[in-house]
Amino acid sequence: MSYTIQEVNGCTKKFIFNFEKVDLSKEIKAAVLAKQADSNLKGFRKGKAPLEMVQKMFGPQIENDALYRFISNEYFEAVKKENIRAIGYPQFGNTKYEADKTVAFEAIVEVIPEFEIKDVSKYTFKKESETVTDEDFETLKKNYLAPKAEVTEVKDAAHKLAKGDFAVFNFEGEKANGEKPDNMKASEYMLEIGSGQFIPGFEDGMIGLKKGEKKDIKVTFPADYHEAELKNAPVTFHVELLEIKTKNFPEFTDDLAKEFGFDSVADFNTKNKERMQSQKKREVQSKLQQAILEKIIEDNKFEVPQALIEDQKESVKADLQKTLKQQGFNDQMITLYFERWNDDVTSKAAFQVRSGLVLDKLGKKYNVEATESDLDAKIEEMVAQSGMKKEEISKFYKSNENIKRNLMYAIREEKTFDALIKQMKIS
Repeated sequence: MSYTIQEVNGCTKKFIFNFEKVDLSKEIKAAVLAKQADSNLKGFRKGKAPLEMVQKMFGPQIENDALYRFISNEYFEAVKKENIRAIGYPQFGNTKYEADKTVAFEAIVEVIPEFEIKDVSKYTFKKESETVTDEDFETLKKNYLAPKAEVTEVKDAAHKLAKGDFAVFNFEGEKANGEKPDNMKASEYMLEIGSGQFIPGFEDGMIGLKKGEKKDIKVTFPADYHEAELKNAPVTFHVELLEIKTKNFPEFTDDLAKEFGFDSVADFNTKNKERMQSQKKREVQSKLQQAILEKIIEDNKFEVPQALIEDQKESVKADLQKTLKQQGFNDQMITLYFERWNDDVTSKAAFQVRSGLVLDKLGKKYNVEATESDLDAKIEEMVAQSGMKKEEISKFYKSNENIKRNLMYAIREEKTFDALIKQMKIS
């Protein structure tokens, strides 16, 4: 064997090659033929110059090409022989070459890490309720009716501001040092209470106020707030409630249901309750899976290839960019956002990579595979959830190999979670 392998870290290996006697004639011949096909020498059509002339004209370059072919072939043969799951292209270095005699070089490459997962049978998790409440369903109905609702002033002076009401108010924020920045005050501002548009705690602090009342509301800005000077900052907002408004929704009739694409109110109720139930089940399951992954990753430390993290960062940024553009961010604002939150994006990408490696490891442990019948079942599920035609969904996922592969990967992860959860105590 003409090489040795060193462990740089848990996910990086160094191959050290040393050949005492090397014959590059085969590689040189291949390099000459490749150069001939690409050469355009005077007096000859492209690719038709004699091999001897090509070799004489491009001798040093051909020798370098041959050496590169030899190095690449030896490296890939070694990776194959050692059954190493290499990631990306290696970093070659310390190359030493003496014509017709010796070749030595090194190749550093990241690999899929080898790790073991500790016993999970003693893990316990609490699963949230999958029940869709009447309040949840009423909220959905109001969302449909919202464009047809009329916002009117509440005339009752005794009415207390409640969730769902609209508050018209003046406010001014005061920092701990007594400063009152202009960007923390407004007059006759209208806010739907419970919409979550303001700092956590602010809207809750307004609940119960009557028209004309004033109140000081103390809040603490979130640790991830977009303005650095306000992260974790305590601020007191001086608030004066000027007016309370409420939405008056029209009666939900069969005619309105038909405008929304349903046959009747009964059809609206049946289909949406089924969809909400399916959605709630997915949300609850997703939260449980996230909690399980966080626990496993916390208890099983292993190094992650930087190449995988960088690739995943691009996916994370692409998803974030779509969301930010929907929120009105322009390209310059998005660039600044990614510069400011690069560490958070990297952390999220690293977690996703670790999650993928853990689930792949567990999938192999439990002999989980995604089959064509699993794919058909998933498509049927999508049909029930979306109301789209089966033929459309089936064509979308089966006509493109990349899209199909991604869905099959997701199905395998779901089946892995099913197998994993059976090993734990879920209440």
